Amino acid sequence: MASMDGGFVDCHCHITACEFAEDLEDVIKRTREAGVKTLISVTEEPSEFERVIQLFKSYPDLVAPCFGIHPVQGCGSHDQRSVKIQDLEPALPLFQKYRDDIVAVGEIGLDYTPWYAPTSQEREEQLTVFTKQLQISKDLDLPVNIHSRSAAKVTIATLKEQGITCALLHNFAGKPSVAMEGVQAGYFFSFPPAVCRNDQKAKLIKQIPLEHICLETDSPALGPEKHVRNEPKNISLVCEYIAHVKGITPQMVIHATSDNALRLFPKIKRLE
Repeated sequence: MASMDGGFVDCHCHITACEFAEDLEDVIKRTREAGVKTLISVTEEPSEFERVIQLFKSYPDLVAPCFGIHPVQGCGSHDQRSVKIQDLEPALPLFQKYRDDIVAVGEIGLDYTPWYAPTSQEREEQLTVFTKQLQISKDLDLPVNIHSRSAAKVTIATLKEQGITCALLHNFAGKPSVAMEGVQAGYFFSFPPAVCRNDQKAKLIKQIPLEHICLETDSPALGPEKHVRNEPKNISLVCEYIAHVKGITPQMVIHATSDNALRLFPKIKRLE
């Protein structure tokens, strides 16, 4: 673990996003210069799966690929909609084909925001797609990288019902009491640089023990400035914010969160 010493693990980013297509090499260079050792790169649709594997092959010491079908499809377009069971079908053979390469199943979860899931039909279909992917994670013995919006309680309840032991809840927005249910189940929580914009998440960060916190950027989204492309290099900002809220040093946050990432995503050890 010595080589992870002093380095950041970005536990949730979208390095395959079209926003990075033009200047990815520069982004990667800035990422390394900022001391980021690992990018856990999630996907949202099967069309991204081969691309994240390509990036893993191009940057094998940095990019840790994940496969997942997000509860909201068409995220890069104006045609966003709730996920359907058909969206999962093309992904199924790819989970098997690349089972040795992927480090987690994600980004998966539930998004019960009213404009995406106005009826119980959409919510039930999201739940079906989510539970099927949780089953895949168990079959492949992989952790899960989780999205939950307007669905914190049901997301954690579903993870527990399905017997999931290794989960990261990214950019968690539920109540601290719900987060503590996740902590008791052994789950981890990560926060992006956007938390620095206001103190909405301070209470939550204060309450979750450091042993259950990871760092993320969610690049290209959720950066320190609204409507400005976020990059993995901004991970130091969230590290400093967590240190400030908890009254500890940033170095302590780096050590703890990197250790947590290695416990949660053991396959990233091969990148060292």
